[in-house]
Amino acid sequence: MSDSRDGTSVAAPVRVTVADVVGAYVRLTKPRVIELLLITAVPAMFLAAHGLPRWQDVIVVLVGGYAAAGSANVFNNVYDRDIDEQMRRTRRRPMPRHEMSERAALVFGSVLGVVALVVLGWGGNLLSGALGLAAILFYVLIYTMLLKRRTAQNIVWGGIAGCFPPLIAWTVVTAQLAWAPLVMFLIVFFWTPPHTWALAFRYREDYASVDVPMLPVVRSAPAVANQILVYSVLTVATTLLLWAVAGTGPLYLVVAAVSGAAFLWEAFGLWRRAHAGLTDAALKPMRLFHWSNSYLALVFLALAVDPLLF
Repeated sequence: MSDSRDGTSVAAPVRVTVADVVGAYVRLTKPRVIELLLITAVPAMFLAAHGLPRWQDVIVVLVGGYAAAGSANVFNNVYDRDIDEQMRRTRRRPMPRHEMSERAALVFGSVLGVVALVVLGWGGNLLSGALGLAAILFYVLIYTMLLKRRTAQNIVWGGIAGCFPPLIAWTVVTAQLAWAPLVMFLIVFFWTPPHTWALAFRYREDYASVDVPMLPVVRSAPAVANQILVYSVLTVATTLLLWAVAGTGPLYLVVAAVSGAAFLWEAFGLWRRAHAGLTDAALKPMRLFHWSNSYLALVFLALAVDPLLF
């Protein structure tokens, strides 16, 4: 602190470094979310290649996939900055903290989108580029702008945007679609509601305070737990369907079955606690949320390793 001439104290200016600026732009892309998306993309390449994919294709998927998801996340951050300022979970994001202007963020998101289309379309093929564009538009226009603030089914249909990475990765390798990546698409589709609703249980008051109708906000805990259990069963069933469709070996089947059983156990535990009438804190929804991350990673990791062994 320093004293002004009239005796009042003024705060010393905050020094912003290049690292601070770069860090803010990186956080604007939601890298932890993108990490999960890429976990479903790269293993699809191993399955499509029946072994090790070309390193050039891996680079295309990693760079193009990050740019596409990052672009969508940036636009989401800009559009949702009003509610992000009011929610505990999001108030420390770059936009609520005014770490960059709206214009700068929009330019950054647009540049990332162009990079994604160029990398996926030129480094991959036109189908990959078209799927990347579809993923960006679906997340921004359908989920963020149309569904999120209007319907409790927002994450069910809006979550489709997060299902595109396996399709994009598969087409980078093969330049065409097939049943296997479509089943992978469905795995992520069915997995997204239990994963997201478990988190929404934890931050139910946050969503309620900004009138975002996440299912735990507008429905009772037992009703939400019912839906979580149904989608969890569908998720595990679809991972087993992939074994039949893609012709994967025993490693994938064992991992999908064992980790799926653990996933269902957690979902059933949440269902049981919800129907027992426990308080929000006693529901322990984050147990399911954290395990759902590990579960998806294990299934897709097995999907990548299996073609190398069998």
